[in-house]
Amino acid sequence: MGTTERSPVYGPSAWPLRRAVGLALSCHPGPVVAVTVLATGLAVSARLGGARCALISAAVLAGQLSVGWCNDAFDARRDAAAGRRGKPVADGAVSRGAVWAAAFAALLLCVPLSLACGLFAGTVHVAAVAAAWMYNVKLKATVLSWLPYVVGFGSLPAVVTLSMPGRPWPAWWAVTAGALLGLAAHLGDVLPDILDDLRVGIRGLPHRLGVTGTRLLLPVPVVAATAVLVLGPAPPPGAWGAATLVAAAPTAFAGLALGRYWRKAAFAGTVAVAAADLALLLVRGTSLS
Repeated sequence: MGTTERSPVYGPSAWPLRRAVGLALSCHPGPVVAVTVLATGLAVSARLGGARCALISAAVLAGQLSVGWCNDAFDARRDAAAGRRGKPVADGAVSRGAVWAAAFAALLLCVPLSLACGLFAGTVHVAAVAAAWMYNVKLKATVLSWLPYVVGFGSLPAVVTLSMPGRPWPAWWAVTAGALLGLAAHLGDVLPDILDDLRVGIRGLPHRLGVTGTRLLLPVPVVAATAVLVLGPAPPPGAWGAATLVAAAPTAFAGLALGRYWRKAAFAGTVAVAAADLALLLVRGTSLS
């Protein structure tokens, strides 16, 4: 009698350690850590107490874990069809059902943790996480693919300020800069996968722009975010802020010019400016509201 092979999308690994590692890697640990560290940094720079900073960190971590696991579980069939390596579910390192279970468990944990930060702060954060889930299951393949990233990054300052005594709204420049960095994060995240995504029918905004169009657009939101962070808050940041603004555009667009010699030059230049933007945002934490 013949044996029926199980698809790697559904088949569990034979080794518990491999399953645990696969589950950890399927949450997209890089973005999970980056966003959690950013939210925690904003809370610390806003001089919230240690307990409140830890609560915001835990809520954001749970939300990001749920989003990452949802993404891998939902895309498992598509990743397998595209032959993408390094995807734990598609590679059979962990079952799709286990990743879905982890996603919903993290989401259920995220809700009370978020609301413990305050009703308004929690509502904003849960709405941002919901938008990220909508990206995974629907908006990723539409022209509105950018919207959950803009909402998610733009809402982080609000989660912090609405957790403060008096629940003040965040400053306009903090929300605007966060939204611009969210747009850049979307473009940069999708850029390496555009051609593979097109083969399986994904047509988000970067896919419609194409590889060249996305690469050309990528530096624009991060340079705009730099301008907002330098010119928006009062008082002006001084010489170091002016120097950052002057250097932002040449650094970002130098990556485009060097693209013919190094394929990742445009992305590297954008990341350098984005890092400076994040530093500006964290330094301005005390004036977020």
